[in-house]
Amino acid sequence: MKNQEAREEICRVGASLYARGYVHASAGNISVKLSDGSFLITPTDACLGNLVASELAHVNADGTQLSGARASKTLTLHKSIYAAAPAAHCVIHTHATHLVSLTLQGVWRSTDIVPPITPYYVMKVGHIPLVAYQRPGAAGVAAEVSRLIHDSAAQQKTIRGVMLDRLGPVVWHQSPAEASAVLEELEETAKLWLMSDRQATALSDHQINELRETFGALW
Repeated sequence: MKNQEAREEICRVGASLYARGYVHASAGNISVKLSDGSFLITPTDACLGNLVASELAHVNADGTQLSGARASKTLTLHKSIYAAAPAAHCVIHTHATHLVSLTLQGVWRSTDIVPPITPYYVMKVGHIPLVAYQRPGAAGVAAEVSRLIHDSAAQQKTIRGVMLDRLGPVVWHQSPAEASAVLEELEETAKLWLMSDRQATALSDHQINELRETFGALW
């Protein structure tokens, strides 16, 4: 994705997520990896609802800022995800309400924060592990997320996101639109599970295998 195109897409996705309540106030951040290995990331404490394309931080591959407003404090986390998941070209982090509420009430299990209760959750999201609480921007979070990505790959599983305890989801994909779709499906699945008082049953192994065979689901 070219620099100006990426800037416009970050602003578009940020405004869309904000307008529909997936982010609030100055919570959340978005980055896009450019073809030269550098990346754009939203400024620290910026509101995703009114981003300015020219003010996005431009950072080189080693994390040195090249231009724009001061990069988000989650810069190290974004950088580590791009290093661990080379296919990723966009990372989105929000404080999505139902997902944060889920961590306060108790997730399904540490390796999967919600059960696979819908086919689209299995196909579009996949496994989402929980990352134990650390303060926002802590370097240890980046190291843990990198470890989870490598461990999943070693098990021939691909993860598209993690859940930071009490903070919110971090998801990644090949484009801002695809990463946004993962985030939305994840948040809506958490909402559905909470609405069922966490009683909804998971799809059976047979049903999940059918999704693998028919649609190439990564579960």
